Amino acid sequence: MTKSGISAIRLALWGLVLLALIVLLWFRVIAPRLEQDVTASLGRGDYLLTATDGSAFTEDSLKGAPSAVFFGFTHCPEVCPTTLGDIATWEEGLGSDAAALRVFFVTVDPERDTVEQLRDYVSWVPEVRGVSGSRADIDKALKAFRIYARRVPLDDGGYTMDHSAMVLLFDARGDYAGLINYQEDYDRALGKLQALVAGS
Repeated sequence: MTKSGISAIRLALWGLVLLALIVLLWFRVIAPRLEQDVTASLGRGDYLLTATDGSAFTEDSLKGAPSAVFFGFTHCPEVCPTTLGDIATWEEGLGSDAAALRVFFVTVDPERDTVEQLRDYVSWVPEVRGVSGSRADIDKALKAFRIYARRVPLDDGGYTMDHSAMVLLFDARGDYAGLINYQEDYDRALGKLQALVAGS
């Protein structure tokens, strides 16, 4: 093999080593830091909304007790009522500890979901507070919690909302503590909530 051929092989090998180091650096250092930066800021923002118990809902509302935050809307055909039903069963599973967990149902559709409308909608699930406000402040909250929400027109001239379907968990310091996916296994979801309440 010629010297130029050997040099080309060496160069290719060093290129592979460099690529491996870059990949390792990304997965071990850069990606975890980016994820930590994003999750550390979840729920932080200058939104000012109103809960169905008359209290203000701000980033400070997440402090003082563990919280679960879910975004939805009262005209939701499936995801929201299903999630409220799941929350009711989780509360039953928590027993007396359910009172230690605050649950907020924040609308993504403030044009239709007034505080009064939300009060009726969530009233059948203990410990759940509906949250609404101006479009501008709801948009601030969506950004603060990294929630996707989009209006989808319907053929009859009305609209529905497409939105993120997970329940975000926060510890008593107001720090992000994980999430429960839509229709997550009951035992797994309950375990997350039990750990959240026990750690606060």
